[in-house]
Amino acid sequence: MRIESVKKSDHGRLIEIWEASVRATHDFLMEEDIEVLRPLILEQYFDAVELTCARDESGEIKGFCGVSEGNIEMLFITPEARGTGVGSLLVAQAVEWQGATKVDVNEQNDQALGFYKRIGFSVVGRSPLDGQGKPYPLLHMELA
Repeated sequence: MRIESVKKSDHGRLIEIWEASVRATHDFLMEEDIEVLRPLILEQYFDAVELTCARDESGEIKGFCGVSEGNIEMLFITPEARGTGVGSLLVAQAVEWQGATKVDVNEQNDQALGFYKRIGFSVVGRSPLDGQGKPYPLLHMELA
């Protein structure tokens, strides 16, 4: 697995990974939430972060991470690559190369919460609404 910067031409694949990952892990989201988020991510959020991806030996993207100002803003892994170390590799790169020390996790996303706790993050705060003002509480985490 190799980590590299994302090109604009990769964005189509990234949005596919985002949607597949969200459907596998964010069962609290409604279909309309996904429909609203998809164009925002593709047209705005990707451009607001420094994106890196993990490619396998064949060059296929297995996951990606977006960092802005020391915050991991997005980390999404293909469902078939979950549990294989791709997420840990992307976070380690974000910490080492991009200075990432913080992440917000949906409180209802037990898998993500457990993942970040296992790799050294701890909860330091909570917000009752997500970034879009929806009632999906966020847990604010920092690297211990």
